[in-house]
Amino acid sequence: MLNRVSDDVQKLLIDGVRVPASSGRSFETLNPATGEVLARVAEADAADVDAAVRSARAAFEGSWGHMKASERGALLLKLADLIRRNEDELVQLESLDSGKPVSAIRRQDLPAVIDTLTYYAGMADKINGQVIPARPDALTYTVREPLGVVGAIIPWNFPLMIGMWKIAPALACGCTVVLKPAEITPLTALRIGELAFEAGFPAGVLNVVPGFGKVAGQALVDHPDVDKVTFTGSPVVGRQILQSSAGNLKRVTLELGGKSANIIFPDADIDAAVKAASAGIFFNTGQVCSAGSRILVHHSIHDEVVERLAARAQTTRIGNPQDTSTGMGPLVSEVQMKRVLDYIEIGRNEGAALVTGGSRHGNAGYFVEPTVFAGVRHEMRISQEEIFGPVAAVIPFQDEEDALRIANGTVYSLAAGVWTGDIGRAHRFTRRLKAGTVWVNTYGPTDIRLPWGGARDSGFGREHGEAAIDNFTEPKVVWINTGR
Repeated sequence: MLNRVSDDVQKLLIDGVRVPASSGRSFETLNPATGEVLARVAEADAADVDAAVRSARAAFEGSWGHMKASERGALLLKLADLIRRNEDELVQLESLDSGKPVSAIRRQDLPAVIDTLTYYAGMADKINGQVIPARPDALTYTVREPLGVVGAIIPWNFPLMIGMWKIAPALACGCTVVLKPAEITPLTALRIGELAFEAGFPAGVLNVVPGFGKVAGQALVDHPDVDKVTFTGSPVVGRQILQSSAGNLKRVTLELGGKSANIIFPDADIDAAVKAASAGIFFNTGQVCSAGSRILVHHSIHDEVVERLAARAQTTRIGNPQDTSTGMGPLVSEVQMKRVLDYIEIGRNEGAALVTGGSRHGNAGYFVEPTVFAGVRHEMRISQEEIFGPVAAVIPFQDEEDALRIANGTVYSLAAGVWTGDIGRAHRFTRRLKAGTVWVNTYGPTDIRLPWGGARDSGFGREHGEAAIDNFTEPKVVWINTGR
């Protein structure tokens, strides 16, 4: 197993060049499977962010702004091809830095990255306006123009995939990007930046500035020459970004937390529901904004579902993320591990029944056992608060109205699932559930062609599909007097 990426400091990427931080400072990124130092990374501060923004602005107003849309699309396709050719390296980097099993990265993350690039490469020259016949003596039409410089702040749970969700549509629209990866998972972002310039992107189009949120992230949000901030992360930070963006009235898109309900009725395919519910909370060690962390089960099948869910948890293979047979890796950091273990203790103290798991796994790295609580009450903290770990809260309900009350009874509204053999019930629930995405008789799939996002503490705005084009462009009206 690779223990260290390099003894050299991983430099920032600004204006097409890898450079040290202006302060000379660096920080360590750790391997969450071992707790050992994986690499040292240059620590960006406000001066570095300013240099990156100035580079992005120059590219936007220069070579990138004058490039044909079809040429931008061709460069995105070249980047997709380079990612395919460097797949093994990217998979290993992502696994080492985040603790994600390599099998999951190959199955989901990398294909999603390539799909995102190819989708928006095809969109680049199809961002159209409209001719609107307002009056007979004028030709009136709209065009969609790129917003400008985008500050993209991405989380540590899906660095490659969520990073590309922001990079690809922004570049397809003609914007330039300053990317601030999470300080605990910066390595694949830096490598993607290198590959972009290998593909032929002009200097300044994509800048990567690893650093800490309170310094580099804040500097990016505060910067007067950043036109748009797109952020995925916690509601607490999302609120801070929204407040800071008021300085120059930046456009903002926020994709925040979740406490998603996965609702199982007695007429459902129980085998399929339990299998999907298990994956819905234990995939990526529960570090998923749309994780089905609240499993609502009709009281008549509560015990059966709990028993089957516990059996799946107990047979989940925990271990080295670079082993292709590993089913669940570590949490991303010691801080996150302690947070999850604290919530497990909270659940015990609240009176929930701990059925399986509940402890740290092993002595090295940040592993926590897949955990199942049964008989959880809706009012408990483990039902209301986002844990972001492999902790399932199974909540019994009495009828449809009770299930809806519980499902809609949190501050989040990102996603939900419904398992039923009754098509009428499925339609009733999709209509009444407060969620940006509702899965029926499945849980968890996403596609770049479908809008993604929520409301309340799950954020606002939508990513993916044509919605992302709206995120990075604005309409301009052209009015030409043609006479009578």
